[in-house]
Amino acid sequence: MHVLYKSLILGMAASIQGIAMTFFLFPHFIPSGGAASLAVLFNYLLDAPYSVTLWVLNAGLLLAAAKWLGKSSVIWTLFCVSVTSVTIDFLTTYITEPLNPVLLDLLLGAVVFGVGVGILFRMGASSGGMDILALIISKARGSAPGRTLFYINGSLLLLTGVVVDWKVIVYAVICQMIGTRMIDLIYKVDIKILAEKYKIHY
Repeated sequence: MHVLYKSLILGMAASIQGIAMTFFLFPHFIPSGGAASLAVLFNYLLDAPYSVTLWVLNAGLLLAAAKWLGKSSVIWTLFCVSVTSVTIDFLTTYITEPLNPVLLDLLLGAVVFGVGVGILFRMGASSGGMDILALIISKARGSAPGRTLFYINGSLLLLTGVVVDWKVIVYAVICQMIGTRMIDLIYKVDIKILAEKYKIHY
């Protein structure tokens, strides 16, 4: 039965992540990470749906990294990515323009995004993204994944700034700063009582 409760919590967290992207970040072409940078670029240049780009990219990377991540991790991450993509796809039709000025949406988006990802991390799941590609490259080359991830995200963010607007780089950095602090805050929340009550393994 714990699988059901874990699915509900992870589904909620993934939905929160999708809401942050759709309502606050994507209307201003602000990426929340490396994968989101590609989604922003494809949408800006080819009008490709954010949800499709995110899902295809993450699904492909997950399958490629399956032997390192393990079956359980791949399944849960793919579940989270799918819920996020469906949320984005459903809500995008209702969001035709930014809801607020860019700085307010940036603040709200970063906080909400951080809450969603923080819950995922706290439950031992992942939101996918370029960390998967960094893992693949680090395993193949024997290099440090952190440095690899920095180069990947940095390059994609720089490219997004050049193609869309240089301000995107500044906004994305601010989003990362706020979002990561929210992730750390959520990660430190004591949910052991909740986990033990519903026998959730995280």
